[in-house]
Amino acid sequence: MTPRRGPAVTVRRIGKVLVANRGEIAVRVIRACREAGIASVAVFSEADREALHVLAADEAYPIGPPPAAESYLAIEKLIAVARRAGADAVHPGYGFLAENAAFAEACAGAGLTFIGPPPAAIRAMGDKTAARRIARDLGVPMVAGTLEPVTSDADARAAARGIGYPLMIKAAHGGGGKGMRLVRQERELEAALRMARHEAAAAFGESAVYLERYVAEPRHIEVQVLADAHGRVIHLGERECSIQRRHQKLVEECPSPFVDAAMRERMGEAACRLATAASYVNAGTVEFLVDAERRFYFLEMNTRLQVEHPVTEMVTGIDLVREQLRIAAGEPLRHAQADVAWRGAAIECRINAEDPFGGWLPSPGTITGLRAATGPWVRDDSGVYEGYTVPRYYDTLVAKLIVWGADRAAAIARMARALAEYKVVGVRTTIPVLMQIVRHPDFGAGRLSTGFLDRILPEVRRSAGALRSIALIAAVLAEYERLGHRTIAELDAGDQNAWRRSPPFAVWRDRAR
Repeated sequence: MTPRRGPAVTVRRIGKVLVANRGEIAVRVIRACREAGIASVAVFSEADREALHVLAADEAYPIGPPPAAESYLAIEKLIAVARRAGADAVHPGYGFLAENAAFAEACAGAGLTFIGPPPAAIRAMGDKTAARRIARDLGVPMVAGTLEPVTSDADARAAARGIGYPLMIKAAHGGGGKGMRLVRQERELEAALRMARHEAAAAFGESAVYLERYVAEPRHIEVQVLADAHGRVIHLGERECSIQRRHQKLVEECPSPFVDAAMRERMGEAACRLATAASYVNAGTVEFLVDAERRFYFLEMNTRLQVEHPVTEMVTGIDLVREQLRIAAGEPLRHAQADVAWRGAAIECRINAEDPFGGWLPSPGTITGLRAATGPWVRDDSGVYEGYTVPRYYDTLVAKLIVWGADRAAAIARMARALAEYKVVGVRTTIPVLMQIVRHPDFGAGRLSTGFLDRILPEVRRSAGALRSIALIAAVLAEYERLGHRTIAELDAGDQNAWRRSPPFAVWRDRAR
């Protein structure tokens, strides 16, 4: 992309960063700071006093009660801690205040470098309706919907009739599937609006929502961009993010098995034009919906680091958090577009503390056993440890498992192996479903869409039932041996059914009946 003209930029040293977030992304940023010789400051709510990011940082400070509105969304508290700790910069991570222009402005007002885009760019692109207006003006195709937030139920009804059902209600600020609702008919609209606004306000501190026509089973493909303050904008290729549950991504990969070089160039060029139009600086992601004919439609721009950024790092060899730090310090990009190369394939699986066979309900609790996957080209971005209690107040993501392979088939095989190695005891996780996904023939063939998981979930649930029976039998036998009874192998050949009369099995048998 041709560099845009910009004002002279002063390069400044960043010596200490306050990480205004929690969980695995806070740990990720802290590690990048340490590698760059930058001190790190963690913040924590009362629920996170013993969290991994608190233990990993050079300093850590309390910021209030567990509810995010009283801690991680409390701008004044975060600024006060940054001043107290002597930080000279703030990294917002993703979620919470990462796409909040008022937070970026508060940082600037306190003399702190915000490691993200300037407030004007956040307003232009972080506000999804403003971003849609920019896309319209640039001639970038987009899905039909409102160009302003809907402020009343009456306005929403009128707009919905023009768009047509089914439609999506979406949070105007933030992302990650929060504040989203599918509405199939008008009688569902009012309740869905209420729930979407409430969820958006709780997650991002902003309740504004807009409407967009629902597109059934497209692919969800996004493009990573980097822009410096000297006017250069480049893209780092695409990520396939079609496998989702409840509008939240579950598996991501780079590159997409659907995108060829020509399509990558077109999508990358559109993403760079959008970033340039918004005078964007730092890392950002432009998201598209893609149909079967490879037509793409602008969806939104996330003005922050993405959860799935590691797959781009694995394939391009570019450390995105390190680049964020450099750009925020005023340094120019080290890479031109021609320098970016994509080698091999990377896949990320999100390990969430959820019950995938119980309606994806959160599964908070204490992790009593943990064995992360390791081995060549396996990366575990985790925010937990054995003995840690997963709180009930926040997003359920506990770790991200990322693998790289020389090609997509090698990456799939490596992910299947790594998932089989990954053990979490004490809370339910998404690992059983992830294993089914990566082993599914449609995944191997690249036949993906946002409806992929709904399509295969019935057979996944059937497999889960068989696995539960096996696990229950294994647990009974383990308890049988723990109580000092002989194993089947030790029993007399003439009494092979004795174990069925033992106390633990008899209790389980009677309950099952």
